[in-house]
Formats: sequence, structure tokens, C-alpha cells
Amino acid sequence: MTAEEKVPDNTHNFESIFSLLRQEYPDAAPALHFSSPLELLVATVLSAQCTDRQVNQVTQSLFKKYRTVEDYAAADISEFGREIYSTGFYHQKAKHIIESAQIMLSDFEGRVPDTMEGLLQLPGVGRKTANIVLSRAFGKIEGIAVDTHVKRLSQRLAFTRNDDPDKIEKDLMRIAKREELETLSMTLILHGRNVCVARNPKCEICVVNKLCPSSKV
Repeated sequence: MTAEEKVPDNTHNFESIFSLLRQEYPDAAPALHFSSPLELLVATVLSAQCTDRQVNQVTQSLFKKYRTVEDYAAADISEFGREIYSTGFYHQKAKHIIESAQIMLSDFEGRVPDTMEGLLQLPGVGRKTANIVLSRAFGKIEGIAVDTHVKRLSQRLAFTRNDDPDKIEKDLMRIAKREELETLSMTLILHGRNVCVARNPKCEICVVNKLCPSSKV
């Protein structure tokens, strides 16, 4: 028996688990602050390996200074890096954001692409970021954003046997309704932050512990 075969398949309990979690987090909503697709794209890129709270603190002043795609495209990378320093990996993020703005000007008429194919052409934008931008900025559900929380919970709840985010996304799309993918992502993220944390998950207070094969109680 392979290691993969030892992982249980708990997809038959998906609806029950998702229902309980939705009751626990009835107002699951994005934590990043934004008022346009451009702001959401920038905030999402900045959120990699950084808390939403810290990103919101940085973008509070950043969005006042940089208002258009042209502003970002013309930004000095050193200065921009200093402005986003506290979000971590600031040099790479600054490079990606500035280059993305330049590509949007040259290839997308100065607009944030509203397709998966278009968004994936931007530096530093993978399916996770693209799914977030498409769903929250354009109301288009192409898939589900698989961040560290969604990945961890999907594995602990045995909704997937995969480790690759793209494969996990496909597994979740097989068991969840397309119109519920955004809510599922936010619900799993909140539960991952509050209860099913990476180290020492709080199984004793988890509302789905009786349905979770990884539960310690």
C-alpha cells in the first residue's frame, strides 16, 4: 500500500462539514481592503507570506500615492520596495507589481485582465492570485484560491490526497458547487486561522471534529 492510499477519502462528508463551517463563519469575507481590480491585484501580490492586516496597513498609504496603472508602471523600484518593505520579499514583490503594470499598459489597454489566461501572463501571478482577482473584482468563478490554510485543511479533512495546489484546486472543484468556491475558500481560511492552525490544532473546540479523520479528540 502506497502512502497516498493510506490517506482516507472523506469527500462523502464534504457537505456536512461545509454546512457546519458555514454556520460557524456566516460572514466569511475577504480581509484585504481594496476599491478596484488594480488595488486588489496589488494587495493580493503583497499578501504572499504576509498577514492581511499588515498588507492593509501598507496599502492605506500606498493606494493614496499610486492610483493608476501608469503610477505603478513608472514607479522607482527602490523607492517602491521601501514602501512595501514590511510585507516581506519586498524586492521581488516590487519587481512583479511594476512589471505587471507595464505589461497591462502594453498588452491590456491599461486594465487588469479579467480572464485567467490574461492574469497568468503577469509576473508573480499564479492561479491562487488569479482566482482571487477574478472572483472578488470581476465576479468570475474560475476555480478556488488554494493558500496555505486551504491546502492544510483540505488535507486534514481528507478532501484531497494531493500536495500540489493546482491538483488540490481540481479536487475541491469536483466536490463543491462552482458558485460556492469563493465562500469555501474564505471559510477554510478563517477556520485555519482560528481553530485548525498549523501547529497544535484546537481539535477540542472544532465544530467538525467528529467528521474529521485528523481529529485528536
